Amino acid sequence: MDKPLSGQTAIITGASGGLGTHFAKLLAGAGAAVALTARRLDMVEALAGEIAASGGRAMAMRLDVADAASIAPAFAEIEAGLGPVSILVNNAGVGGEGLALDLSIEDWDRTFDVNVRGVFFSAQAAARLMFANGAADGGKARIVNIASIASHTVLPGLAAYNASKASVAMLTKSLAREWSRRGIAVNALAPGYIETDINSFWWGTEGGQKQLKGFPRRRLMDATDLDAAFMMLCGPAARAIAGTLITIDDGQSLPGGG
Repeated sequence: MDKPLSGQTAIITGASGGLGTHFAKLLAGAGAAVALTARRLDMVEALAGEIAASGGRAMAMRLDVADAASIAPAFAEIEAGLGPVSILVNNAGVGGEGLALDLSIEDWDRTFDVNVRGVFFSAQAAARLMFANGAADGGKARIVNIASIASHTVLPGLAAYNASKASVAMLTKSLAREWSRRGIAVNALAPGYIETDINSFWWGTEGGQKQLKGFPRRRLMDATDLDAAFMMLCGPAARAIAGTLITIDDGQSLPGGG
């Protein structure tokens, strides 16, 4: 079986559920050793056990990316345990729900602490390791930020979330501009709506059903719809891809409704 990422180490933030868990399994299946980080240690420990039972290598670590000062020491510990880090998946995120007039300072700051500061300082810590350990010089260094269609489409009632994901899109381009010449491919995925822990409560409500009927295909996406693009950005095929935001949304961001 082809293992294109054998010998590499990947860090996934927010790996305790939803897309993070899915991405971790994909990377492990491709041969990478995976570091599973999240606030809920019990969840990533269970996932690490599942990956190990399938023949992969995994390490679980509690990490809240809102605590920016804790990121670099955690990544250094991961590298010491699993080997040179060459892939970072910046997946940790929060929803940031709330109408603009109702948002508190704390609500806004929490969204940006995780969705923007966490992404930046995780990328910074990973890049420093990749430059030092040879992954960048060897052409294997990849940073994949998980953005959203909210990066370029207004999602009603999500002012803080929209602004944070737009920031992730521009941050992706900025970091790619700085680091591409030095060997790190920085890119982002912008998924449409997939049912996750962040939004699962919504789709059973009257408002959620109305929104669903407005999508061109009147459905939610599946996490597997991201697989091909995600693996492309993590692997050798991203050699000539830099600062790119790939939207995969089943047409959800198209104007006009369904």
